[in-house]
Amino acid sequence: MITPIKDPYLIESDVLLRQLNSSKNGLNEDEVKRRLSHFGKNSLPDPDRKSILKLIIKQFNNLMVYILFFAAGISFFTKHYVDVYVILGIILINALIGFVQEYKAEGALAALKALLIPQCKVIRNNQLVKINSTDLVQGDILVLEEGDSIPADARIIDQKNARTAEASLTGESLPIQKTDKIHSESCGFSDQKNMVWKGTFVASGSIKAVVTATGLQTQIGQIAASLKGILPKKTNFQKKTDKLAMQMAFIAIGSAILLFLVGLLVLEVDKSELLLISIAALVSAIPEGLPAVLSIVLAIGSYRMSSKNAIIREMSATESLGSVSTIITDKTGTLTQNTMTIKKVWTHGISDVEVTGEGWESKGTFLGDEKDVNSLEILFEITAHCHQSAIEVNENDKLKVIGDPTEAAFLVLGNKAGKKKSLKIIEDLAFNSDLKYRSTKLIKDNHEMRFYIGAPESILDRSTTYHDKNGNNIKFDDNAKSDILGKIKTWSQESLRVLALARKVGADLEKDENLEFVGTVGMMDPPRPEVISAVTSCHKAGIRVIMATGDHADTAMSIAKKVGIVKSGRELVYTDTQLQEMSEVEFKKAIREADVFSRLTPIMKLKITKALQETGELIAMTGDGVNDAPALKQADIGIAMGIMGTDVAKDASMMVLADDNFSTIVHAIEQGRIVFNNARRTSFFLITTNFAEILTLIAAISFGLPIPLTATQILWINIVTDGFCDKALAAEKGKGNELCSAPISPHENILTKGIIPFLLINALIMTGLAIFAFQLYLPLSIEKARTMVFIVIAFTQLFNVFNMRNLDQSIFKIGLFSNKWVNYALIISILIQILIIEVPIFAKLFDFRHVNFLEFIKWIALSSLTLWAGEIYKYIKNHKSI
Repeated sequence: MITPIKDPYLIESDVLLRQLNSSKNGLNEDEVKRRLSHFGKNSLPDPDRKSILKLIIKQFNNLMVYILFFAAGISFFTKHYVDVYVILGIILINALIGFVQEYKAEGALAALKALLIPQCKVIRNNQLVKINSTDLVQGDILVLEEGDSIPADARIIDQKNARTAEASLTGESLPIQKTDKIHSESCGFSDQKNMVWKGTFVASGSIKAVVTATGLQTQIGQIAASLKGILPKKTNFQKKTDKLAMQMAFIAIGSAILLFLVGLLVLEVDKSELLLISIAALVSAIPEGLPAVLSIVLAIGSYRMSSKNAIIREMSATESLGSVSTIITDKTGTLTQNTMTIKKVWTHGISDVEVTGEGWESKGTFLGDEKDVNSLEILFEITAHCHQSAIEVNENDKLKVIGDPTEAAFLVLGNKAGKKKSLKIIEDLAFNSDLKYRSTKLIKDNHEMRFYIGAPESILDRSTTYHDKNGNNIKFDDNAKSDILGKIKTWSQESLRVLALARKVGADLEKDENLEFVGTVGMMDPPRPEVISAVTSCHKAGIRVIMATGDHADTAMSIAKKVGIVKSGRELVYTDTQLQEMSEVEFKKAIREADVFSRLTPIMKLKITKALQETGELIAMTGDGVNDAPALKQADIGIAMGIMGTDVAKDASMMVLADDNFSTIVHAIEQGRIVFNNARRTSFFLITTNFAEILTLIAAISFGLPIPLTATQILWINIVTDGFCDKALAAEKGKGNELCSAPISPHENILTKGIIPFLLINALIMTGLAIFAFQLYLPLSIEKARTMVFIVIAFTQLFNVFNMRNLDQSIFKIGLFSNKWVNYALIISILIQILIIEVPIFAKLFDFRHVNFLEFIKWIALSSLTLWAGEIYKYIKNHKSI
């Protein structure tokens, strides 16, 4: 049995075939079966998609849930069974919300992936057959033609004018010319011209190659396997909620201990009874609804993002987007359209004619003098015939190029000019990298002629005459050549890729000389139209955008300037080679000073990502190619392209863009900031409520009063009053200024010192009113007094909802009723509170007493002090900051 071949690009093809126990006639079926058995299928392992069981278990694996389980355990042993059922129910609801959201995200991602196994052509038993690409083995002889996907890594043994598109693997946007010649020295895989790679495709020409690696042994397979070495990290939000859980546990335990100590000193009750009261207080002080409401906050954010084509695979990553401080983005297909578009055309003696329209759409106009446009008739005829490409609609109703994207640009230009491939073609020769041009022999008006498209210097060297604006064929002189060379230089400085067109009419068409120079075209891979505004929004939001591409430095810098990535004074671009030669200090300086990096290898992308993370940056990495995958997984937020992206890139990411639109990222970041604010306001709301409850218990005991609320009454407040309003706060929309400030610090906790004054003011008002009501009604009966305390606590919380809708702005400025969900929650909560007090069966269950209408109105009005105190606090705070 053969072993994997090392460095096949350094081995003569005949020798390599012998080492692989193969020949140009291919393998026989028995040998194929043996090799399949030994090496396995030519496929990458299924991505590590979370199973249903893993998704379910994951929902219970966080600190807040552990604390709730602990609280349920305490309640069980103290025989507070109602509390046990409620807490367990909340845990299950929280788990269900998280599971449904993440399961839907996984399903949406799977729907983006191809469902059919690709096929390929191979020679077996000296016959050409078509097989599933998964059945390829080492030693198989691949037969590849223009437009074919390459199903395995293979060494070329024969080729004809072959070029392959390797952007998905190397980041190189232009097709690579291939050869069957041996390399004389070692080089990186992207420079191995006699090899073809799994995951790329043939742009032009034909290839016969022997398979040297399949499955995980391929270059794409090795990158996929390397991802397993990058351990999953806790998201920024998970770290924050863990910290919040610890803070809440500390407050709850501290409050329970304080209650026990105060009761021990003040109340003359049995220690065991006091311990039970303290434990009940401990349970009530934990906001058991917090995990569920945080999950709802994330779910709403994820839903809003998905409605804008951003699919969140890891729900907790939703909030982390708000803290993104740097986006590292690929160029080809991410910032640009991955289409070669001809922007200018010219022939000697006319002004530049600009061509409108983007991408593969054959829609556009020619901007220039009408006579100048008419003089381009021959040029348009050449573009319509001198190519081997096609454009078709794929299964997603998107335009797809068959063949070389550069040649497709000529097809589109011909279509825009109303020219079709109508002439009889006798011979079509693909682009030759040595000659640097392609040609097509055809018949027009009963005359044979040949059309040429190629590098300007190559076409000019073979041209003796030029076609002027009047249609005359004029002999070249120094002035004419100087004009053409000047035009080429000017366009090149504008970052246009310049190609020349020529023709030859009459005899001796087999000799590529004495050509008639027709004109030039300038093309580029244009930026996506929406990228400029998206980059501007990023800068406005304090987010640095870095381009990390496999393309040329000049091309990268040109696009970076066009889309606004490069700011004045930062016109620097470093290549992979330059970065490798730097010391550690120089490297760190380079990634601080430059926003464009070109010719990058996957390892260097990973190194840049890690280095920036070490400086405290929270990184979002966008990309679509296999070469982006390691950095996508290492990044805090990996963002893959859903349409153009490879499966390896998607599986390494936390977020997938269903529309491949860079501007979608900006919307997602905006939603991430809204999610953080909603998480904060709902957490503050619950914490204020629970703190006020425990403070009321401590205050009552300190004054020598009975317990002002039963455990059941406290639990009801936490479930119903909190339960409706916190969910409504979770649906709060943004105020439109989320992208006008710096990113949220990754280290900024949900609960901060800055909120303590606000929290204390509200909690003290709630507690003061509750104690006042309790003492006022206690002479009537403890049941009546507890009923009034319940009303005060419940309604002060409901008014506090308005405070929490915005922690800085007045509720009257943002709109008292602008959140319909808060309005619904308040109405439902008020109705339920009145019903359980006034409906006899519920009143008996909770041990409430009747409250007349005037009492309700009076204490509801007093409870509104929470709102007015909050408004005064915001007013003073805002005027101090002016």
